[in-house]
Formats: sequence, C-alpha cells, structure tokens
Amino acid sequence: MEQNMSLTNDCSFVSVKPIMMDLPYPPIRVKERNRDYANLLSVDYCGAVSEMSAITQYINNENRMSCEKCPLAKSILGIAMAEMIHLQKLGELIFLLGGTIDFMARQRNGRPRLWTPDYLTIPENAVKMILADIEAEKAAINQYRMHIKVIKDECVNAVLERIIKDEEYHIMVLQALLEE
Repeated sequence: MEQNMSLTNDCSFVSVKPIMMDLPYPPIRVKERNRDYANLLSVDYCGAVSEMSAITQYINNENRMSCEKCPLAKSILGIAMAEMIHLQKLGELIFLLGGTIDFMARQRNGRPRLWTPDYLTIPENAVKMILADIEAEKAAINQYRMHIKVIKDECVNAVLERIIKDEEYHIMVLQALLEE
C-alpha cells in the first residue's frame, strides 16, 4: 500500500531582514546629468560584477540550502535583500544621471551587454558557495572603488561609499558563517 507523503521545507523566512550596516544612506541625488557616469553605474547594476549578479547568486544559494541548512539560508537571504537595496539605489542614480535602466551594462567601448546568468558562480556545496560569495563581494568593492576614482560627483560617490560599507560587512558575515 502506497502512503501519501509530501516533502516540505520548514525553513521560515518571515522574520528575515536585510543584512547591512546600521547607517543611513546619503540622499539619492546627482550634481548634473552625465551619461558616462550612468553607463559606469550600469556595469555595477547589471554587469558581470554587479548587484544583479549578487542578488541572483545569493538567491540561488539560499534556495539550495534552505531545506538542510535553514539558519545559513536565512543569512544568505538577508544579504540578498541588502543587495536588492543597492540595486534600487543604483537604478535611481542611473535614472537621475540620464541613463537607461534595462539590464544592459554599457561598456566603455559603447557596446551594451545584456545581463546573463553566465556571470554567476554556482558551486555544489555550502562552503564553496560562501567562498564564491566572498570573492564576488571583494570584486564588487574593487569595481566600486575604480568607479569612484572616475566619477567626479561627490553625491554619487557618497552612495557608492555607503554601498561599499555594506559589502565589507557582508564579507565579515560570510567569513563568520564559514567558521560555524
């Protein structure tokens, strides 16, 4: 006789909040429209190293961990939520700078590149997932710092500096998760 069994995921994400520094964000404003700056930020928005890539990679990792490693999955989701806030802030800046928000990263050579999941690193086990996430956070910080050197708008750079604080915090959180 066959029993009617169902599988469930008992990991509840109801109380999960964004994992980020407890600091306010600067106002979202720009000195003037600048398509070159908007194009740089489009790379942070949806390039290979971007908030879109981070969100997607974290959500994928969280989904694959949630049934067996619920506390870890909750932390990963909290980081993904912070990355969503970063994506939203970058989108506002791109718009104010006169850019287009369309999941196209506009390269320096003028060629737009559509975001693709090929940008993601999707390892099989939790330790390798976290290590890949740490590397992605470091790459994002380096890219933001390079963009800050090019952008001569202190309003935009203040937001990027604030995002970097969250990314550095994410590295600390991920390193602590590795030690558990």
